[in-house]
Amino acid sequence: SRWQTLNGDVPFVIARGGFSGMFSDSSPAAYRLALLTGPTNVILWCDVQLSKDAAGICFPDLKLDNNSDITTVFPNKQKTYLVNGVATKGWFSVDYTLKDIGNVILNQGVFSRSNKFDGNNYPIMTVADTYTLLKPPGFWLNIQHNAFYAQHNLSMRNFVISLTRNVTVTVDYISSPEVAFLRSIAARFQRSTTKLVFRFLELDTVEPSTNLTYGSLLKNLTFVKTFASGIIVPKSYVWPVDSNLYLQPSTSVVLDAHKEGLEVFASDFTNDVPFSFNYSYDPVAEYLQFVDNGKFSVDGVISDFPITPSAAIIQMTKDGTPICLGSINLIDSTDVAQSSFSNLSKTIPEIMQGSGIFTFDMSWRDILSLTTAISSPQSEYKLFRNPKFKNVGKFLTLSEFLAMAKSASSLQGVLIAIENAAYLAEQGFGVTDAVFDALSEAGYDKQTAQKVMIQSSNSSVLMKFKGKSNYKLVYKVDEDIGGAQQASIDDIKSFASAVVISKDSVFPENNAFLTGVTDVVPRLQAANLSVYVHTFSNEFTSQAWDFFSDATVEVNSFH
Repeated sequence: SRWQTLNGDVPFVIARGGFSGMFSDSSPAAYRLALLTGPTNVILWCDVQLSKDAAGICFPDLKLDNNSDITTVFPNKQKTYLVNGVATKGWFSVDYTLKDIGNVILNQGVFSRSNKFDGNNYPIMTVADTYTLLKPPGFWLNIQHNAFYAQHNLSMRNFVISLTRNVTVTVDYISSPEVAFLRSIAARFQRSTTKLVFRFLELDTVEPSTNLTYGSLLKNLTFVKTFASGIIVPKSYVWPVDSNLYLQPSTSVVLDAHKEGLEVFASDFTNDVPFSFNYSYDPVAEYLQFVDNGKFSVDGVISDFPITPSAAIIQMTKDGTPICLGSINLIDSTDVAQSSFSNLSKTIPEIMQGSGIFTFDMSWRDILSLTTAISSPQSEYKLFRNPKFKNVGKFLTLSEFLAMAKSASSLQGVLIAIENAAYLAEQGFGVTDAVFDALSEAGYDKQTAQKVMIQSSNSSVLMKFKGKSNYKLVYKVDEDIGGAQQASIDDIKSFASAVVISKDSVFPENNAFLTGVTDVVPRLQAANLSVYVHTFSNEFTSQAWDFFSDATVEVNSFH
């Protein structure tokens, strides 16, 4: 079926400044990576700035100090100018000739992103050189501050018209948030394949040439259609979020624009800035919300990461009830530390460093009285999971879990992880026998429809299950390994048919960059051992830079 875009075409991917989520915005490396990882028709975005001698360069802002080393090349040259009526300090492109700018190199302007590539001497490129060097399938010029350059006797209109007359450069889109600029060039491009796009800023911001807010202009798309064939809107125009970062119902802006014959491009897509909790930190899910929601599709997305739009552990309670919980320490997933059971805190070096309140010190009835709490493994980076529902949910016994899984026809099977068995046995809790009994009572020992996997980092646990059933036994290697000796592999094969290893055991990291790939997986697989890897999370801070802050890219790399 056709896409629900204006013309039924596949939505475009526009790489803002190239792959600016990884390399310096507008650098040769950023543009090349966008061409390498984006779709075949990816469009490269260039923010056009003018130099003192009217040369056009690709640079993300009219101030040069945030994305380059100009403050060290030309120290003490800071100026203050009015930008849209606001006094603004910085190093401005209008104070330097193209020759001056040739001495300046690009660096990463977003401080939460890696600066490891800043020493590569990436030059600031002219607009023409950017096109002729890269010859992209699509080229987009964004003119953000025409009025500012006019105040300095520089004509952005003259530059754009001169550039588009250059037979060696093809410009597919020209955008601007200034009505007067687009109207001034509309006649020139009326019979051209170059499309003009009006860029909406925040709703309450005033557009300088009409003195109307962008919110007001949004209500008069018929007027916009007189000088543009499309609009750019911040993604919040389409799918608003509330103050707690939860999605609100979609607006009618896409459908309204399509009725006027206007294409709609959504902006502000990044993988490494927290977005709505509804997406569970998965940027792919966010893009799909804009292009495949059953009601409408935007005609393109503007992204810093163009690759992305192109794509129960068992514990024991005091009364011996096996339950499903991510940790034997209740502090990790409940409010027990704030409850009347807080005095049960103790330190058990055999289990973990530091103190905890453990499942085997409380009865199942007492545990049920606690409030559940969702885990947030990346909370040190202020990335929390679904806070609106952080205490929603209930605890399950192992028997309840197995009954639920067995009634779900879509499941391939279940994995039961058993840890701390030796310590629990010393306390009089036979966790292995409890699991075996629960599986038998649920009928898992007499069926083959669902696979049953038993995982443990303790070989003696797996040995107890060996030969007693058709369960798949999985050995968890609880440390990072860079190699696999044959003697160790042969030992594992005596009690397991599969292995779980860490991500670092496959792709080692140093300072969040991959340093290579090991031979652990092929060696284990050559010995007929299935290999599983843990633990994958959507939060971008859990991934190496090499995966572009995209959980799907990471999973695909391992697969």
